[in-house]
Amino acid sequence: MNYRHAFHAGNFADLHKHAIVLAKLSALQKDSDALSVIDTHAGAGGYDLSGEMARRSGEAQAGIFRLKAATDAPAVFAPLLKAVADMNGGKPGDLYPGSPLLMARALRKTDRYAGCELRPDDVQILRQTLAPYANAQALEADGYATAGERAGKGGRTFVVIDPPFERPDDYRQIAATTRAVLTRAPDAAMAIWLPIKDLETFDSFLRSMETVTKKLLIAELRLRPLIDPMKMNGCAMVMINAPSPVEAAAIEAGDWIASRLGEKGGRSRVWNV
Repeated sequence: MNYRHAFHAGNFADLHKHAIVLAKLSALQKDSDALSVIDTHAGAGGYDLSGEMARRSGEAQAGIFRLKAATDAPAVFAPLLKAVADMNGGKPGDLYPGSPLLMARALRKTDRYAGCELRPDDVQILRQTLAPYANAQALEADGYATAGERAGKGGRTFVVIDPPFERPDDYRQIAATTRAVLTRAPDAAMAIWLPIKDLETFDSFLRSMETVTKKLLIAELRLRPLIDPMKMNGCAMVMINAPSPVEAAAIEAGDWIASRLGEKGGRSRVWNV
């Protein structure tokens, strides 16, 4: 699966992920005096939806553009919509913020953000994107290794894992990184994004995560029934040590996307393991 961020920026999965990540970041800030945010697969940090890669997929038209046009968008999307509006100077536009920019904008003076990316071209753009934010840095580094190394240092750890799933070992690496992070920082909060193409791959990953921790909050979103495993039929956010407001935010975001952007047979559910 090629999930390079620019192809899919602003699609339904981004709306789900970004609404939940921002809700979790806000809730953690209420619980913690200082946060150390580690984004393992940061990408470029911001995207032009009129660009060639975004136009080729066309997914933003069925995602962020429909959300911006909606008159019934729930409150959970307000921080994301504000960030999109600010990035476009308050005017209609095609710019969309990735997770790095969304989180960097929300940092307090006591918080720190490190975005990891291995593609040199994306790292260069990410550095430019984060340049206005003194507490945010872009690293040309392996995010899995960096998360394990930095966990437990400089405030409460919050790890966001959102790989492109181009490597056959990404699911194994996520479980191993989770174990390494929780070993160093048992109170670390984690938010892991996954595509859902078929049920067996998703269930297998959850079984592997249950060997690492029994404190999972899972927000599953399906746009359509899992009939064609060649399509990204949905997505999920798997969270560890999520503050209580996050569950309500995940329900609100998922229910709206499934009902407004999904096909017949789409659904959203949030549960604890």
